[in-house]
Amino acid sequence: MTTRTVLDAQDIERAIIRISHEIVEANQGIENLILLGIPTRGVFLAERIGKAIGKNYPEFDISNGVGRLDVTMHRDDLSRNPGKAITPTHIPVGDISSSTVVLVDDVLFSGRTIRAALDALVSIGRPKVVRLAVLIDRGHRELPIRADYVGKNLPTNFSERISVRLSESDGEQSVVIEQ
Repeated sequence: MTTRTVLDAQDIERAIIRISHEIVEANQGIENLILLGIPTRGVFLAERIGKAIGKNYPEFDISNGVGRLDVTMHRDDLSRNPGKAITPTHIPVGDISSSTVVLVDDVLFSGRTIRAALDALVSIGRPKVVRLAVLIDRGHRELPIRADYVGKNLPTNFSERISVRLSESDGEQSVVIEQ
């Protein structure tokens, strides 16, 4: 197997900072903004984006602005992947109806995880706006889903695998293409 590093730790940090600025600009501030990470690495990315927003907007309370959304029971591939562990969903505010929710994930590929996230979110409530932030968009969509905020567009072959490694889960930081 051959690997090629496409983002190093500094590249990932720059992408997170840029995404955080884009989110605040599109939302016209931080009011009613909620970041929901999709486990596993999306949660870590949402927390990092929240911290980056907090550096420029100290009034952004990460404990009330960043959460996690488990999509396991809403996936359409459970029969092919039955061992998926369910993790707790944490919505930092009770009512999301007046909120702009930004779903955060590491890689956007077919769009099926995001479709499941939308189903999971609607089972909780109906936000004012839902947006999507991803570190990597690798194309090959099977569903009409597009990210609003992208760290890096990375067209790939179906045979290639994108591996996002974050210090919180992997002890290192990089994005690697494996063939």
